[in-house]
Amino acid sequence: MCGIVGYIGPRDAYPIIIEGLKRLEYRGYDSAGIALFDGTDLNVCKTKGKVVDLETRLEKEISQNGNIGIGHTRWATHGVPNDVNSHPHYSNSGNLVIIHNGIIENYESLKKELITRGYTFQSDTDTEVLVNLIEDVKKQENVKLGQAVQIALNQVVGAYAIAVFDKTQPKEIVIARLGSPLAIGVGKDEFFIASDASPFIEYTQNAIYLEDEEMAIIRLHKDIKIRKIKDDSLVAPYVQKLQMNLDQIEKGGFDHFMLKEIFEQPKAITDTYRGRLNREEAIIKMSSVEDNMKRFLNADRIIIVACGTSWHAGLVAEYIFEDLARIPVEVEYASEFRYRNPIITEKDVIIAISQSGETADTLAAIKLAKSKGAFVFGVCNVVGSSIARETDTGAYTHAGPEIGVASTKAFTTQITVLTLIALRLARAKGTISSSDFRLHLLELEMIPKKVEKVLESDDHIKMIANIYKDVHNFLYLGRGYNFPVALEGALKLKEISYIHAEGYPAAEMKHGPIALIDENMPIVVIATKKGHYEKVVSNIQEIKSRKGKIIGIVTEGDVDVRALADHVIEVPETLESLSPLLTTIPLQLLSYHIAVMLGKNVDQPRNLAKSVTVE
Repeated sequence: MCGIVGYIGPRDAYPIIIEGLKRLEYRGYDSAGIALFDGTDLNVCKTKGKVVDLETRLEKEISQNGNIGIGHTRWATHGVPNDVNSHPHYSNSGNLVIIHNGIIENYESLKKELITRGYTFQSDTDTEVLVNLIEDVKKQENVKLGQAVQIALNQVVGAYAIAVFDKTQPKEIVIARLGSPLAIGVGKDEFFIASDASPFIEYTQNAIYLEDEEMAIIRLHKDIKIRKIKDDSLVAPYVQKLQMNLDQIEKGGFDHFMLKEIFEQPKAITDTYRGRLNREEAIIKMSSVEDNMKRFLNADRIIIVACGTSWHAGLVAEYIFEDLARIPVEVEYASEFRYRNPIITEKDVIIAISQSGETADTLAAIKLAKSKGAFVFGVCNVVGSSIARETDTGAYTHAGPEIGVASTKAFTTQITVLTLIALRLARAKGTISSSDFRLHLLELEMIPKKVEKVLESDDHIKMIANIYKDVHNFLYLGRGYNFPVALEGALKLKEISYIHAEGYPAAEMKHGPIALIDENMPIVVIATKKGHYEKVVSNIQEIKSRKGKIIGIVTEGDVDVRALADHVIEVPETLESLSPLLTTIPLQLLSYHIAVMLGKNVDQPRNLAKSVTVE
């Protein structure tokens, strides 16, 4: 999400930090800022907009001198993107300055307590609360900055990567992380701080990566001290040798952002259910659902509106909501919804899904639904986006920036959020037993590891892609929960390879598409053990008798489909309702490898945009 850059050493900090922020622009952001210490004064400049806007403003407003500094690109969470909410943030005394990635979930209660102690706040951010909490601890406990940071972080709930500077202790920067990455570049008598290694790869190849719940005190002319935040135990720094060049670092070592994002899905899914799913206590906690439970439980129906990949996620959700929560669901193309004079009442719940939160057709559908009195719930990835502001409430996917135009982790994280909602409603309605609910939580928690297992098939999928890269048509078939996955698989292939592909319910094959099947037609069939397996095997036999080339997506250990298919790609076994989170992965990789082999621009396919902001 946001980007952090810092420097302490003999060089001028400003050019290192400003160029580092530019290298982190791929992460997505809406404002930028920088703090420089010139030996006497602490100079801060920040602005809504891009790093180039910050450069222009900074060169007019503050000194660029100094050998210590921190910089930030912010993706808005608490508070709209504007100059005041941008980072860095001062403490009330003006001595401390902080940059922060992540979310402090209990910031409101901390803020109220600090207000009673006389603190005032200029921004709407949780970050300003954190820096003042650190200052308060420092005063109350009479401790140095590092210990104050440690004590304060033991009081917060949430995720963070922070860098804090105290102008009364001007030879050190304190950093810490939980759930958001931080790297330390180790040079000769100098240190670099960044969200990833790209800002300092040209200066040093030696890097230390903080682990969760670790903090580091970085001081001039002294060794780095790394401690566990909870118990204060020392951690021996592990210096890694970076082997990648700058271009690779920016893509996390992957050739394309799309491939990087495919491989990020285990983490993205985990980040999406983190803090919402508690398997030990068998609860799902989503304040936006809890606060509006009556609206959901009293709804006559749920209408899901979305476009493209998000529409496919909505189709999966239709099966999940109806199966688990027994609530009628309709899934609508947002682009068609507003133009057919739909029947909407105050007892309808509208769920609007969009990766960017800026999809114009979906926004139009939201406004129509609200005008009819419906309750509108948004699911999107970009904090502070238009859909987040226009809906009554909603949930973020926490997938992190998705730079590849063809959505991958957006799809799986959207399904994850929608599954959590459906399970919570099912529990509230009593339509799922306690044992089944616990089983679903257990299986959902295991999905990231199972996705990692599927990703291990990448080389095998690449081999299959090489065989079929020159065909002109593909057919994708699935049933039940995996019918939308077939649609999504076909869409991915069309988007990035420009090969014509169609997705169908497997049972519909004999009602038309079967006429297309011959020895030149590859057919991808999703045939996992749970969910109409025998019926799908019959469909495969029909394909085989017409010489179609079969690529089967099967459960580990499958025998029947393996005996019929030309190729099989195995996925671990899971509940039928969660199988789309696994079966979609091979289809993403297949599309990716075919497109690369055809020399296509995978990250920016022709005619497509990441955020469709016109109808």
